[in-house]
Amino acid sequence: MVKELFRSLIMAFSLFSVVPMPKIRWKQENLKYMLAWLPLVGVCAGALQVGWLYVCEALSFGPLLFAAGLTLLPLLFTGGIHMDGFMDTMDALSSHGTPERKREILKDPHAGAFAVISCFCCLLFSVSLCAELPRTVTAVLTLGLHQVSARALGAFASVCFPSSAEEGLQYTFRQAAAGPVAVVLLLWEAACGLGMCFLSPAGGAACILVFCFSALFLYRMSRREFGGMSGDLAGYIITLGELLMLLCYMVTDKL
Repeated sequence: MVKELFRSLIMAFSLFSVVPMPKIRWKQENLKYMLAWLPLVGVCAGALQVGWLYVCEALSFGPLLFAAGLTLLPLLFTGGIHMDGFMDTMDALSSHGTPERKREILKDPHAGAFAVISCFCCLLFSVSLCAELPRTVTAVLTLGLHQVSARALGAFASVCFPSSAEEGLQYTFRQAAAGPVAVVLLLWEAACGLGMCFLSPAGGAACILVFCFSALFLYRMSRREFGGMSGDLAGYIITLGELLMLLCYMVTDKL
């Protein structure tokens, strides 16, 4: 049990971050608890953002550089794996094709025009929102919790929502996942919700609503547009969830 947990942890950081990890064989036993560790990758991304706040304060960086760092550090830490899923999904949705055609686009390694435009708009919007973020530990800690919550949502959807096909990484992870993984992910999400409500009651409540809305939206959209979940859709909802939670937090903070 302990070995499986440790190996799953290594697999999670190997796949979802750029942190160098020991080589582990790609087999089902080593994937059993991998998705349960995905929110921990978000914890590390959030820690980088908090560290960036202290760097900016120590060196008197301006608001634009502060915002750019908050946006880019998680992206660099994860190697862009979730943004890749977001771009592929936006390309597929923009095709307005059949579910079969959209799944083909998800598999296409080339980035289309809509993928590039969507990525640019997402990053621009994120930097703009972060530039409005108060330069306080509370605000950046809340932003870090967004990283954790969004990954818990993406992992939960990968485990519990129907797959679009009996192939691909998401299907492999779903088949390998042990029974308690979904419960652990909900506990991650509950802890994030409590943490966000403690730091900002209104902002935390808004982010919980975003989680519920995002989960329902993804469930319906994935089945209607793609015939079920895929790894790209998990990356899509992680990226979109982070952005929506940041937006809601900023709106409630301004009220």
